[in-house]
Amino acid sequence: MNPRLATLHAYPFERLAQLKATLQPPPHLKHIAMSIGEPQHAPPTIVLQALARNLERLGSYPATAGSIELRTAAAHWLERRFALRAGCVDPNTMVLPVNGTREALFSFVQAVVDSRAAPLVLMPNPFYQIYEGAALLAGAEPYYLDATAATAFIPNLDAVPVEVWRRCQVLILCSPGNPTGAVLTPAYLNQALALAERYDFVIAADECYAEIYSDETAAPPSLLQACIAAGRERFERCMVFHSLSKRSSVPGLRSGFVAGDPAIIARYFLYRTYDGNAMAVPTQAASTAAWNDDAHAAANRRLYQEKFARVLPILAPVIDVTRPAGAFYLWPKISGDDEIFARDLYATQNVTVLPGSYLGRRSLGENPGAGRVRISLVPDVETCIIAAERIREFITSHG
Repeated sequence: MNPRLATLHAYPFERLAQLKATLQPPPHLKHIAMSIGEPQHAPPTIVLQALARNLERLGSYPATAGSIELRTAAAHWLERRFALRAGCVDPNTMVLPVNGTREALFSFVQAVVDSRAAPLVLMPNPFYQIYEGAALLAGAEPYYLDATAATAFIPNLDAVPVEVWRRCQVLILCSPGNPTGAVLTPAYLNQALALAERYDFVIAADECYAEIYSDETAAPPSLLQACIAAGRERFERCMVFHSLSKRSSVPGLRSGFVAGDPAIIARYFLYRTYDGNAMAVPTQAASTAAWNDDAHAAANRRLYQEKFARVLPILAPVIDVTRPAGAFYLWPKISGDDEIFARDLYATQNVTVLPGSYLGRRSLGENPGAGRVRISLVPDVETCIIAAERIREFITSHG
């Protein structure tokens, strides 16, 4: 067996399952799952129709590069969404379809890291755990960039020592952040670009929550926008990751794409011709329809905005919680141990949330996720309201 498997931490949801294993929540309360970021809105009709129309195409092996129609739809969406110059994203050399951002983030790190050079992969802390696992199995050492309330939940690039930058091979960014919802500014992205040029590393920007944000006048920017503004029209050393799971509420479709530096795309494409993760042809057709339509994504976003508007007045009087700039999570600070909070909430109210410490690592003396929980506002609006009322009842009754 690969000895690097022994370095992996248990996945957060495995730990959560163990935490809940011996508990018996009240049977009269229907379970409400708010621990996993699995969108539960109805899938767009246009996606379902495109999928159904193309089911007979399951008889063909899919091409690793995907169809030109899908790559073009993704490229045009990037240009529309992030106000990029028309034609600046070449669908032939700068876009590659992937089976969701989780698969892509993992395989991308395997393809990019040179394990002979004592590599570091820098990542926000707390984080999406696939970042850490990808680094470890690629033979790299994770380096955690704490994102706390003191830094507005944004990793402080200025605090990273020079010797760390010299060993860095990949800097992973996530905006809007999971679990914090923090959005990186153009100035921050420009700083990251300057560091990547100075120390010759790749930036992998996880932007899968880019279409979910609170302020319609302040949509989260992309690393690609920062590249264009800095004169890097070939997106040198940069890769962005986008998914339909959150944007279009189709997590089961397992569909996304990567875009960026054509030189890196070419090498990553070579890797993918061997790992066999080509996207099924019907999925490509459904994905093309999704990327070509923006109306359903706006409607999806409005549902999340409504949830925040309805849930926060219920929770704010009893817990330290604020509305995030993006994504669909609440990241409240609690009084006491986050694992005990999640355990007792489930045991008494049959609501599942994720302990924040499961999403972080102790780096600078403490785990930045400790003392917080992640609440995923993925059920329908009314269910989110019921869950918030139960959480309020739990906090009130437990002091």
